[in-house]
Parts: sequence; structure tokens; C-alpha cells
Amino acid sequence: MNRPSTAVLAVLEALLVVGIGVGLPVAVLSLLWGFQYGLQIDWIVFWRAAVDVWLVGHGVDLTLTLAPEAAAATGLPGAEAPVQVTLAALGFAVLTAVLGARAGRAVAETPHRVLGAATAIATLAVLATLLTLSARHESALPSLPQGIVLPTLVYAVPLLVAAEVTRRRRGAPADPVTAAVGGLLARVPAVVLHSASAALRLGTAATAVVLAVSGVVVAVLLVTSYAELITLYEGAHAGLLGGIALTLGQLALLPTIVVWAASWFVGPGFAVGTGSSVSPLGTTVGPMPAVPFLGALPTGDSSFGFVGLLVPVVGAFVAATLLRPRVVAALGRHDDALRRALVGVAAGVVGGALLGLLSWAASGAAGPGRLVDVGPDPLLVGAFAALEIALPAALALAVDPRAFFGGGDDDLVGAGAAGDDRATSARDAGADHDTAGGAARHDPEGAARRGRGLRWPGRGTPARGDGDDVVGDRDVVGEDDGDGGRAAGRADRAPVGGATPARAHELARADVDEPDRPRVRLHRASERAALADAATDEIAVVDPAAAERAARATGAHPVTPRRGGADAQETDRIEGLDR
Repeated sequence: MNRPSTAVLAVLEALLVVGIGVGLPVAVLSLLWGFQYGLQIDWIVFWRAAVDVWLVGHGVDLTLTLAPEAAAATGLPGAEAPVQVTLAALGFAVLTAVLGARAGRAVAETPHRVLGAATAIATLAVLATLLTLSARHESALPSLPQGIVLPTLVYAVPLLVAAEVTRRRRGAPADPVTAAVGGLLARVPAVVLHSASAALRLGTAATAVVLAVSGVVVAVLLVTSYAELITLYEGAHAGLLGGIALTLGQLALLPTIVVWAASWFVGPGFAVGTGSSVSPLGTTVGPMPAVPFLGALPTGDSSFGFVGLLVPVVGAFVAATLLRPRVVAALGRHDDALRRALVGVAAGVVGGALLGLLSWAASGAAGPGRLVDVGPDPLLVGAFAALEIALPAALALAVDPRAFFGGGDDDLVGAGAAGDDRATSARDAGADHDTAGGAARHDPEGAARRGRGLRWPGRGTPARGDGDDVVGDRDVVGEDDGDGGRAAGRADRAPVGGATPARAHELARADVDEPDRPRVRLHRASERAALADAATDEIAVVDPAAAERAARATGAHPVTPRRGGADAQETDRIEGLDR
């Protein structure tokens, strides 16, 4: 795809975002204009209302002012004063973010990723500016700077993140800006960078757990409060089209309500008007607007409301436990309990910042009077969330649960310790195989009795017989099963001491790659000796001719295994190969 095609694709992606976001309220309000109001009002009024709804959904402040005659008709003192609406209907922002991530993945698939991303963001900024200007009216005045910046920001951030993630997955080269940022990050010590990454991942995971539980609880409350919701719908007397418009508005507020529920689980709760409080300690509300979803709010004091405080604590502990191996691996040789605890504290700061930011977006003024204070307190929610995530995360990372169940701490888990463990295991396995090989040479009859199968090195994988304790990656020629067949099979166990031709080749290559490590070369020499002994032992068991020749050289008396049918043919073939 060339540059013009990439630019056209980016423009279409931005048009799609605005078309869907603004098109939904425009379609519903246009139906109201045609059927409810009989086309008697200028359609531009409904257009401005739809754009205002879209802008408010992205956090743009909207100032409403009644005309002097309308304010006088209400008979209320101060009715002519401007009313601020700053409560965001986050459903539109979520839709824009999702479509932005989709656009980011699309432009990242093209050779001109930077051009596509810049064109898409610039196009949406231009469209947001035009929409904000078209919706400005003395009765409903959206903030022009916010109308330009906030929708563009909500679209640009997920677009750039998705584009970078897609670029890394495809292995594409970095653009100049990304390369510059990567160069700056390269100057940061690796342990600091990995710790910050682990804290960011853990804090985000804990926040996601709280939001997921909040979403489930909101859905359950809406279902169980179905009767109250229907009563409020009937009391609104909105009709069919009005009910559809009211439902669309509540769907746009659904993510906002989920954030309110998250603030409830964190502890501070939220307000629905000045002087009201909905928290685990109890619910105190005054007169509220007749919005149907408010009928699902809990009422009175709950005896077990404090149990909800366990949601962020348990979520952070579980997330930290699951991510603990990654944190240990990220710290590497710098790993210790203190540094892991610091990662948990940093994760708490990340989680608190995320929930505080969401609470800020989900709070504000929804109208005049008491409705100037709606939603959670961002500072309280952020502080409580940071504490409730940091403590369990630090505890889960610093303390190994296996230490209480007879296991060991994984503080030694790391590249060096793992390599030492593998080297020790290889040496022990080689020694065991060497001992077994010596026993087989002095007692071939006992060696033949220890396995039902007869082994040939380098071909397939054996089946375990009764009492098999030494197996390898090779075929098995078993004893006669009484029906003319053979007891043969396969197993997936690795060969003891690595006794395979591939392992021998690997050891030889290692001698060339690491010539200056005599101890390691000595260990590899011992393992190669074990390989040779294993091959000799197995030929002695499988090949009677080779066993006879070995017996003449050593003075031993080999035992010829019992064979029959196909086994005899296999033995003749092996003898021919040996000759």
C-alpha cells in the first residue's frame, strides 16, 4: 500500500469514528423530530443536541442557559443562571477508544505507519473542531478547547498504543520517534525498567479485576431491580421514541456507573447530589432525578457491606501471586524480598492513579442545585485504592506461599541458579548412568532382567517395562508376548544423562564455544563417557554377537536374550549393521 492509499485509509477510519459516535444520537433524535414533534422544529436543534451529547461523552463541559422568557415561565429564582454539565457519559469515550485501537492496528499493517497514524489523528481533530463549532449556541455552549482536545486525545492514545503493539508483533522497524524514545529508555538501568514494567502490569491487572467485579455487580443490580426500573420508565411518560432515547442515554452512562460501583468497592463510594453518600458503610440519598437506572441503587445500611472492601484487596493479592514469577525473572540477579515489595508498592501507586483518573472522569455536575456534586471523590478513591492494592501486592510478592507448605523459596530462581541446577542434574544423571552401565557390564543377565524391552540407541522412544528405571529416546524391541507379537511402545521421558547422538553433538560444539572453562569441559567429558558406556551397555543387551565379542575380551559370560519371530529378524539386521 502506497502513501496516498494509507492516508485515505486513515481518513476513512477517523470518519468512521465520528460517524458512529455522532450518528447514533442523531438517528434517535431525528426520529423524535419526525414523529414526536411533527417536523415543527428546525432539525438543526436536534443536530446540535446530538453533537452536545457526543462531546459530553468525551468529558467536554457544556454550559446550559435558559432564554429569559423560558426562565421567567418557570417561576424559580435563579432559573436564568447558567448551568454547568461536566459529568461525562463515558460510553461514547469507550466507543471512540475501541475504534481508535482498531484504526491503530489497521495503520500498523501498512508500510507507512507514521503517516497513517498522523493522518487519522489530524482528521479527527479537524472533525472535532467542526462539530464543536457547529454545536455552539447561546442556549447550549460546549467548551471549544475541550471539544478539540479531549475527543482527539481519547482517540489518539489507544491508536498509538495499538499501532506500537502491532508493530512489535510484526517485527517491523521502529519509526524515528519510537526509536528516540527507545534510546532514552535504553539509558535507564535494566532492573529499574523491568521493575517499572512489572509494577505497571500488576497495577493495571488489579484495576481490571475491580472494574470487572463492578461490572458484574451492576448487571446483577439492574436485573434484580427490574420492577423499580419499569416503574420509573412508566412515570417518565416518554412514549416509545422517548423511551428509546432515554435508554440510549443510560447506555452511554453505563461505564460511568461501573466506575461508581468500583469506587463503592474501594470504600469512599459516590454521591448523587450534595449531602448524599452511597458507600459500603451505608446509603444516604435525598431527592433524586427520575432516571430509571437510579432505581437500582442500594438503599439503607448493609450489614455485610464491608465485605465489598475485600474486592480490591483479594484482586491485588491474586494478581500479584500470578505475576510473581515474572517479577522474579524481571529482577534477575537483583531479586530479593525488599525489591519485590517495592514493586508491589509501585503497583499500588499505578492502581490508585488509574482508579483516581477514572473517578475524575466519572464525576462532575449533572444539573442545577444539589446535582452539582455527582460521582466519587477522585482523590479519596485514588488514595484508598493505592493502599488496598499496594499492601496485598507487596505481601504476595515478598513472601513465597510455598514456604508454608514444605516448598522452598524461589529467590534463587534466575538464569545463573537455573543453569547451576541443570549442570548439577546432568552430572548426577551421568554418574547414575555410569554406575548402571558398570553394573550391566559385570552382570548382563541382571541388566536384561531389569527391563522387558530391548533398546537400540538413537531410534525412537522406548516403552517402560516392569521396573524400568533407565529409559532413552529410542525404539524398543520387547519380549515375545506369547502371541507372536512383541511388547513394544513409547514413552516421553528424556534420556538419562542426555544419552542421545544429538546430546553428544551438543557437547562437542560446547567444547568449541567455551574453550576457556576447564571445569565445564571436564563435566562434558564425563558426560560423553557416560554416553559411550550407555551405548556399549545397550548393544551388549541387544546384540548377542557384540556381547560375545565383548565377553572374549573381558572374560565375562554374556546372556543371550530370549527372542522369537520378528525379534530374531531384528537381531540379524542389527548384526549385519554391526559387521
